[in-house]
Amino acid sequence: MLNLTTGVFKCRILQRLWVSIILIILCSSCTVLQWRSSDQEIQEYFAKKEIPTEISYFEIDSLDLKIRVQQIKQSENDINIVFFHGSPSSLSAWNGYLNDTTFVKKAALHAIDRPGYGYSNFGDAMTSIDTQAKVMSQLLDYYDLENVVAIGSSYGGPLAARLAYENPRVKGVVMISPAIDPNNEKKIWQSRFTQWWITRWLCPTGYRVAGDEKTVHAQELALIADNWDEVTVPVLHIHGDIDDIVPYENVKYTKEVFSDIEIITTPNTGHEIAWGRPELMKPLILKFMERVFVE
Repeated sequence: MLNLTTGVFKCRILQRLWVSIILIILCSSCTVLQWRSSDQEIQEYFAKKEIPTEISYFEIDSLDLKIRVQQIKQSENDINIVFFHGSPSSLSAWNGYLNDTTFVKKAALHAIDRPGYGYSNFGDAMTSIDTQAKVMSQLLDYYDLENVVAIGSSYGGPLAARLAYENPRVKGVVMISPAIDPNNEKKIWQSRFTQWWITRWLCPTGYRVAGDEKTVHAQELALIADNWDEVTVPVLHIHGDIDDIVPYENVKYTKEVFSDIEIITTPNTGHEIAWGRPELMKPLILKFMERVFVE
C-alpha cells in the first residue's frame, strides 16, 4: 500500500511539473508571439538603416480608439503608400518595404497597426471590415494623404479595397493573398482554441484577436460584397498558387466583382508572399504604381 501511495504521489508531482512547464512556455509565447515592436524598437531599427521615421497615434474618441501609424516621408513625389497587415501581425510586417530605398524615394510610406494589433488598442478586436475601413478613411483625411495606393495582405486585402470604396483619395489598390471571397473562406481549426473559454486565455493576445476576426470574416465579407462594383480604381490581386491559408480560388471572385482588375499568380508560392517573398512583390507593386500614376 505504501508503494502504491508513493507511486500515485510521484505521478501527481510529475503531472504538476509538466503543467507548470507548459504554462511557462505558453506565458512565454504570450510575450513573444505578439507580432509587434515597441516605438523605441522601431526607431532603433530604422536608425540603423539610416532611414528617418516618425511614429504617431490617430485617435477617435467616440470609439475610444488609438491607431498607431509609422511614416517615412523622404520622397519628393506626392504619392502615398498605405500598408495594411493581415492577422495576426502588425505594421512591422512591412519593414522590408519601408526600408527599401526605391520605395522610400518613390512615395511617402505609411504602415498601420490595425485595430487590436500592435499598439492599436492591443487585444480589442474590431471584427467589422466596414468599420475598420471607415476608421482608415478618417485617418487618410486627418493626415491629408492624397494619391494613395492602399496595399493589404490577407485580411488587409479586402480592407484596402473597401477603403477605396470609402475614400476617393485612394487611386489604386494592391491585394496580396487577400481573403475576400465570402463563399471561399477557409476554416482554420486552430482558431477554435481562441474561442473556447477554457483555452482562450492560454492563447497569445494577437492570436485571440485573429480568431475573433476569423470567426465572423465570411459574414463581414458578405455584408460589403454588393459594393465592389463601385470600386472603379485599378486593383492588383497577387496570389500564390499553392496558398494553404487563403485558397487560390479567391482570384475567380475578384475577377468577377472588380471592374478594373489585374491578377498575377506567383507560381509555387504560398500565403506568406507579402513578407516572405518581397523580392517578388516589390517589382509588381512598382510596375502597378507606374500604371496608376502615368496613365
